[in-house]
Amino acid sequence: MHSLLAHGAGVAWLGRLLGPAARLGYNLIAVLHLGAVLLFGHWLAAGSLPFERADGLIWLQWAAVAAGLLIGGLALRDYDLGRFGGLWYLRNRSVPGAAEVPEPLVVTGLHRYVRHPLYSAAFLLLWGVVDGPLALATAVWASAYFVIGTWFEERKLVRLYGETYRAYRRRVPAFLPWKGRVRIEGLR
Repeated sequence: MHSLLAHGAGVAWLGRLLGPAARLGYNLIAVLHLGAVLLFGHWLAAGSLPFERADGLIWLQWAAVAAGLLIGGLALRDYDLGRFGGLWYLRNRSVPGAAEVPEPLVVTGLHRYVRHPLYSAAFLLLWGVVDGPLALATAVWASAYFVIGTWFEERKLVRLYGETYRAYRRRVPAFLPWKGRVRIEGLR
């Protein structure tokens, strides 16, 4: 549902249904779906036992969770949270064409290391909490969803920003900062 509502006809349908509250509605639907999936998963996994894990692995997982929270928090600082959450669209509903103005391409902060720092944070959080069958299944399927979703997201970003995004994509890795801090001059 998240993917269907994020692009093309889904965006248009939400726009017709909710007007300037479409982004806020999209976020609310995403949270409700996530909650429903987690509740269903807990119901399915009721009675399953946690995995036996070595103390070193448990500490490594806690470090991954801490890193995921830190990276996620730092990454959010680079976004316009009003647009991200949807409140900006409500505040600017009387401005003609405001909803059609794309957000600026973010290539600063953690985006100099990875193109999708929020996904990187989510991977760390997902895998950091794996302690049983439900958490493992969630980490596997959510990771696959993020990788596939990134492919669609990047197609949208190329349509929005053209060669600027293509150049950024060539220079900066998607999730793992294996290149270190990348020089991004001339990409704005």
